[in-house]
Amino acid sequence: MKKARILLFLACVAAGALIAGAAFHQTAMSAVVSASGSQPSPQSSPTIASAVDHDIDAVEKQVVDAAEAMPEDKFNFSPEALNIQGSNYKGVRSFAVQVKHIAASNWYIWSPLTGDKLPEGLKDDGNGPANLQSKAEIIKFLKDSFALGHRAAATLTAENILQSPANSKSTRLRLAEFGVAHACDHYGQIVEYLRMNGIVPPASRPKSE
Repeated sequence: MKKARILLFLACVAAGALIAGAAFHQTAMSAVVSASGSQPSPQSSPTIASAVDHDIDAVEKQVVDAAEAMPEDKFNFSPEALNIQGSNYKGVRSFAVQVKHIAASNWYIWSPLTGDKLPEGLKDDGNGPANLQSKAEIIKFLKDSFALGHRAAATLTAENILQSPANSKSTRLRLAEFGVAHACDHYGQIVEYLRMNGIVPPASRPKSE
């Protein structure tokens, strides 16, 4: 009998807690509605476009920050100049050309998704326009190429990602993500160029810096 009374008491306590919780939730929701005049909207669900755009955003920050970290007087640095014993850096791209190569490739990879016209001066060698020489010009070219990437990501839908744009054998999704993978590859190279010049890449620095 005593056990039954205890169980009944616990049940009443639990029911009371549920009622109180519901009342609190209703009061809180009423306060939100009164303050805003409308019901709070749920967080938007992720899409194919937003997921790819997130990837582009991440690699863009790494690459742009690394490019900006190299002093202008070191922008034409190449490991070939170090004459490291046992190495073979003959003919490799300079830091500036590495950055221009990322940007030029972004244009070639992502422009079929948007229909944008390629900038003047692009050649099949992948080295970017030869007339871009200063750090400011090269970084602007780089940033413009990632802006193209964001526009390309915005074109993706669940219905078209496996379709191929005009003049391409690759799917739209393949092109969108290949741009990310390619930029990551060359980011690894410019990171080494920075470290050869005593510069810690921004992404590798302590958070307090």
